[in-house]
Amino acid sequence: MSFFTGLFSNRAKLGVALVTLLLFFYLVVSGQRGWLLLTSDEIPAKLMGLAYLVLPVVGAWALIRELMFGNRTEQMARILAEEGRLPVDDLPRTPAGRIVREAADAQFPQYKAETEAAPEDWRSWFRLSCAYDAAGDRTRARRTMRQAGRLYAGTRNQPGA
Repeated sequence: MSFFTGLFSNRAKLGVALVTLLLFFYLVVSGQRGWLLLTSDEIPAKLMGLAYLVLPVVGAWALIRELMFGNRTEQMARILAEEGRLPVDDLPRTPAGRIVREAADAQFPQYKAETEAAPEDWRSWFRLSCAYDAAGDRTRARRTMRQAGRLYAGTRNQPGA
């Protein structure tokens, strides 16, 4: 069983769609309120309206960026699954279902060495990201997955990739 098995299930996609819809609703309402304040005659209200309009722009940017990240991660996971190269999730777990950190730490050097040996291979970065995630380092896992995504995007249009 891989780290990403079930991660992109229909249930997860439904959750993403619901959160996206709620965020979109929030962005529309805050944009409307911003416009109402911007059309006011008072300077402080206009400044607040301008600030209200900045929030939806930043929110929309963040939403689009995260949706693209998720889509690209799903594409990479699908390719690795088809190739049979997704990391196997066979690490021991605590009674609460969390991966035993020591076991994840013991596997980590293998993925790090693989990435150091092939730093231009998005597949190795993807697997390293899974190792960071298993070890509980979510910040490095996301950073590493973004690197895998950049490499994937760069090789996607090359012949034989």
